[in-house]
Amino acid sequence: MRYGTPFGLADIAGPSMRRLLSDGDRVLVRYGAPLRPGAVALFRHPLRHDLLVVKRAAERRPGGWWMLSDNPLVRTDSREYGAVPDELVLGRVLLRLAPRPAWLAPGRRLERALRGRVLRGRVPRLAERLGERLGVGVPFEDRL
Repeated sequence: MRYGTPFGLADIAGPSMRRLLSDGDRVLVRYGAPLRPGAVALFRHPLRHDLLVVKRAAERRPGGWWMLSDNPLVRTDSREYGAVPDELVLGRVLLRLAPRPAWLAPGRRLERALRGRVLRGRVPRLAERLGERLGVGVPFEDRL
């Protein structure tokens, strides 16, 4: 978790998740959320721990999660570095903010960006209803 909240933002760089996510997109991540096959996950690269990666969790294997790119032309995923251990998985991507709203400029706190909605208490329901309430994103479960 970061900054005392189970939610955070991540910026997408590169074409590996093309069709679902594009270069420059911003996503809402729930840190510590359990994964299931088909979920989009944020994790530390197994060989470069300073690099954060977003991929789709394809299946659970004995060594961890098998992560795949949505773009078939990009093979920098578990086919290259193997299963991702559980301790490197940071959380599940909940939704894409589309388009990147001006009020969600880099460096602003998530609490302020959500227009005063404080992330305390009823946090689990907030993420599921965030896109619906604010009209800023589409939950990934609806796009699969």
